[in-house]
Amino acid sequence: MTALEAVTTKRRISARDKQVIVAASLGTVFEFYDFFLIGLLASEIAKAFFSGVNPTAGFIFTLLGFAAGFMLRPFGALVFGRLGDLVGRKYTFLITILLMGLSTFIIGLLPAYATIGMGAPILFISMRMLQGLALGGEFGGAMIYVAEHAPMGKRATWTAYVILTAALGFLLAVAVIIPLRLSIGADAFTNWGWRVPFLISIALLGISLWIRLKLDESPEFKRMKTEGKASKAPLAEAFGNWKNVRYIIIGALCILPAQAVIWYTGQFYSLFFLTKVLRIEALTANTMLIVATVLTVPLYVVFGSLSDRIGRKPVYIAGYLAAALLTIPVFQGLTHYGNPALERAQQNHPISISANSNDCSLQFNPLGTSRFTSSCDVVSDSLAKLGLNYSTMRSSDAAIAQVRVGDRVIVGYVGDAPDAAAHKARFDRELMAALTEKLYPLGNAAAADINAPVIVLLLSLLLTFGAMTFAPTTTSLMEMFPSRIRYTAMSFPYHMSAAWFGGFLPATAFAIVAATGNIYSGLYYPVGIAAACLVLSLIFARETYKVDLSQA
Repeated sequence: MTALEAVTTKRRISARDKQVIVAASLGTVFEFYDFFLIGLLASEIAKAFFSGVNPTAGFIFTLLGFAAGFMLRPFGALVFGRLGDLVGRKYTFLITILLMGLSTFIIGLLPAYATIGMGAPILFISMRMLQGLALGGEFGGAMIYVAEHAPMGKRATWTAYVILTAALGFLLAVAVIIPLRLSIGADAFTNWGWRVPFLISIALLGISLWIRLKLDESPEFKRMKTEGKASKAPLAEAFGNWKNVRYIIIGALCILPAQAVIWYTGQFYSLFFLTKVLRIEALTANTMLIVATVLTVPLYVVFGSLSDRIGRKPVYIAGYLAAALLTIPVFQGLTHYGNPALERAQQNHPISISANSNDCSLQFNPLGTSRFTSSCDVVSDSLAKLGLNYSTMRSSDAAIAQVRVGDRVIVGYVGDAPDAAAHKARFDRELMAALTEKLYPLGNAAAADINAPVIVLLLSLLLTFGAMTFAPTTTSLMEMFPSRIRYTAMSFPYHMSAAWFGGFLPATAFAIVAATGNIYSGLYYPVGIAAACLVLSLIFARETYKVDLSQA
């Protein structure tokens, strides 16, 4: 390390530096505030915009609307990344935050399905796509802007302050939703109250624009412009040079997919698991996740700083290893400490389906148009809707599917038979009786059974995996590319991974659970990606923490 580098590494953050970090971070708060609004308000959004279809299809539509915002992010990265490399970091993320903020605000104003029919879901998904387009340029621009202000040896530490605002976005979302829901009541919140969190986002937009307008361009971009080294064709340089393309592929397919799914598993899928599978009351589940988030927020800076000292790869690979080994045991622990009655019932009286192999279908029906009427399909659908763990034993001689709850056997029925309604009523009655006899909890988890301190500890462990991987991976990606194309080349692989791996986590995990009947099987997706990225990163990723950004 040179004498100059040693000095800049030890330099304290000045008031101007803090302004740079805060201004860049507000866009990330916006990004994840919106992300969690869509997830936390999925039921209300489904009722507002997809009420013309059945509830299951409406919920899946909502998940796909959530994913639609992610699908456009790689394209936004190309559009705004190119603009950022041509005209500057500051002006580009001014445009992106304005587009993102207005789209979020407009969602709160959209008419419902009952008012304009199919126009409602079309407008909703259109706004989600605009958000995705804007976000494709927002996060990369904020990261690069801060990193190009940071002294060598402090880049991941500084960018970690941008990243930790992702957790603050979650806290802001629940801080708005929970008090509002409690104050106006469930019915009013479902009818109109869910719109308020979207509408008040206009205030955050105004503050963000006011602060960002006072900023200067990054010193690295100004240096390039002064020396005449700025790119005239960022897309051509980024994708027309094999060295750059190779790093884009490594980032998008070897490093970042695991970071995306690990973070979303801890911060989003865990909440789904607590409320929908373990049936922990929503306010209790949110409160525990809020506490865990607050406890782990400082870890983004801790692990960012650690990667500045020992390197990016050791830190994020350790995070991948921990996530691959511990994610499923942690979720099993959530069951043990969150709903022990459910765990005991599953262990003492396991549920199984005996059915003809030809009768069992993959019941993932995103368009809500398919009908599943075989006896295997109708009984597995009933169990899945109850959030119960079950296995399927398939044989060729089973004419009608049977459900076994411990030693109790309930005969299924064919969904399109002339007397299907009567058989359904009989099946539901016998199934509820068997579940009650075998002590399966059918309502919310008993408050006395919930060990909140241990659940907070387990949630903190999940969130720690995300903190270990987020700053080191994204900072390393940025350090792979020269300044002249950094915005374009960094943003595209980041958002491609966030979109195609992180964005589809809810729908993919839901499909896996529905197909297998195992409440933990949806976790095979993030665990498998973490394990794969661990191996691929060891083979293909290079260490970047000592790179000089002006020479990269």
